[in-house]
Amino acid sequence: MASRRTTRDFLPIPVPHEILMQILTDSLTAPSWSNTRPFKIAIATGEVRDQISNEFLSRWSVLSAIMRKGIKNKLRLLYSRYGLPTSNRTIVKPYVAELRPRAERVGKELYELCGIKRGDRAARDKQWGKNYTFFGAPVELFIYIHKSLHIYAASDAGLMMQNLMLSAHAHGLGTCAQGAVNIWDDVIRREFNIPKNYRLLCGLAIGYQSNDPVNSFSAHRLDVHEIIVMPKNKTEVE
Repeated sequence: MASRRTTRDFLPIPVPHEILMQILTDSLTAPSWSNTRPFKIAIATGEVRDQISNEFLSRWSVLSAIMRKGIKNKLRLLYSRYGLPTSNRTIVKPYVAELRPRAERVGKELYELCGIKRGDRAARDKQWGKNYTFFGAPVELFIYIHKSLHIYAASDAGLMMQNLMLSAHAHGLGTCAQGAVNIWDDVIRREFNIPKNYRLLCGLAIGYQSNDPVNSFSAHRLDVHEIIVMPKNKTEVE
């Protein structure tokens, strides 16, 4: 578990079908709310993967420009609306004060490793855009959860995904869980028969990792005492 890392640069080597099926089988050993397994997975490879990636990149090129200052960009937004999130719009909201420093730290350290300066917006946008090529991974999974169970479905999907990522790691594969891809659900639904009562949670890139230095990045881990909530009349963990 401690040796698993997020992979942000993959080799263009296909993942054998039997290994992918084994990883998915392993993922289903995770516990589930009343054993309901309230999730579905769309597996994008080959031409389907490329079509989704190309549309994502097209929309990101527009959205990233819109996000910059300038009246022309705002007018373009009002006129076309192309590139705006079509699902999970809350993902673009800023983090609350308690959580913001953690997100800012990992972003700063990752961009520094990539040689990207804080004020270099173009380079930052380019790096973020790699999410929409799935960092070169030959397989992209899209995780959907049943709307009826709300946070419990998301909890079940998270348990399943952790098993999946650990199994992939054990099989010599890298993974990258991606919240960045969940803002354009309509693009994925063009390619897959996703039931209407399921909503997109996130993506997950899978493949063989390259030797790019970015794959050596290790995010800061919290000290266990930072997540423990103390009883009201206690000052330390017994």
